[in-house]
Amino acid sequence: MNALQRSGSGSMAQTQSPRSPSSQAPYLTVSVTDPAKMGNGVQAYISYKVITKTNFPEYQGPEKIVIRRYSDFVWLRDRLFEKYKGIFIPPLPEKSTVEKFRFSAEFIEMRRQALDVFVNRIASHHELQQSEDLRTFLLADEQTMERSRSQETGIFKKKPADLMQIFKDVQSKVSDVVLGKEKPVEESNPEYEKQKNYIFQLEDHLAEAQKHAYRLVKRHRELGQSLSDFGKAVKLLGSCEGNSLGKAFSELGAKSEILSIKLQREAHHLLMNFEEPLKDYVRALQSIKATIAERANAFRHHCELGETIKFKEIDLNKLRLTRSEKLAEAEREYEQLKADGEESKRKFETIVKLMNEEIARFQEQKTIDMGVAFHEFAKGQAHLAKSIAEAWRSLLPKLETCSSS
Repeated sequence: MNALQRSGSGSMAQTQSPRSPSSQAPYLTVSVTDPAKMGNGVQAYISYKVITKTNFPEYQGPEKIVIRRYSDFVWLRDRLFEKYKGIFIPPLPEKSTVEKFRFSAEFIEMRRQALDVFVNRIASHHELQQSEDLRTFLLADEQTMERSRSQETGIFKKKPADLMQIFKDVQSKVSDVVLGKEKPVEESNPEYEKQKNYIFQLEDHLAEAQKHAYRLVKRHRELGQSLSDFGKAVKLLGSCEGNSLGKAFSELGAKSEILSIKLQREAHHLLMNFEEPLKDYVRALQSIKATIAERANAFRHHCELGETIKFKEIDLNKLRLTRSEKLAEAEREYEQLKADGEESKRKFETIVKLMNEEIARFQEQKTIDMGVAFHEFAKGQAHLAKSIAEAWRSLLPKLETCSSS
């Protein structure tokens, strides 16, 4: 299992369920495999085989295999985002709009791996694994899944980019000063402010690290290509020489080509086990920020209801003084507002409680995952450096002989 498959952000802890299928304890594990291109032209897309293994009784069998496409994963994420306020919903990989990259083998494999991580994070989360939408995703046939997608309305119709816009809109509403007599509605909680600042700073630092990881991958690939070109040129040069110099040149060219392959392999290793996990955590932090926005929205709604209740109390007292015939209706409205206010308070407090749990889980898992990613990076670089040093060192005696003759 590679580093990315082991990663899990916050509530997304453990990409693979810790429950072993061979044990008697309940387990739910999912594999996203066998990507296949379907259709042609602009209608083309990639389908995936999703294999579920479980002993959960509601799944009615130990194994289920369905075919899913990217939009089905989007449907699942959107449903969970709307229904599970306060929980960090795992992020999805970006959707490439560039045709030449969209169907490249490397892009398809990166997406397959990220989708596997996504769905296993949900399956291993103690709340999300109980979702009816997850069961629909894992069990429904293709026709049923397509009907579920097409019947969505409201927020469920939104694309992943739209959900990020929701965060921006809510953040703007909360932070802006409302014109007139109203005051900005912001939660005043020092501990929460520390949490938010931590998330925002972490996102900036991880994004910067991921950017440089991308440059490392690019540098390895460019160096590998340059060594390959150099090796071919030196081998041609060696073919012009019939003596020991020609043989040394030929061996130098062969070593260069071998090292080129090692560099290309290390570049791919860096991409999948270092850059991708960093990118995945940047996406996870964007998902956390969307949850922060939902918390802000819930707080604002609760405060607005509180203000409305105060004004309703004033109106109600006036009606009582005047013994107005509208008093009975106003009292009913007031009681309904109080009930709504209590419900909004309950929802906000639930979000706060869940977020605190999710933040703690996120920090614990992040420590593990970042340790794995940086260990993979250092190990790969050490092996590569050793291979390069040994390859060049083996050529030194022959080259020294040529230079001294």
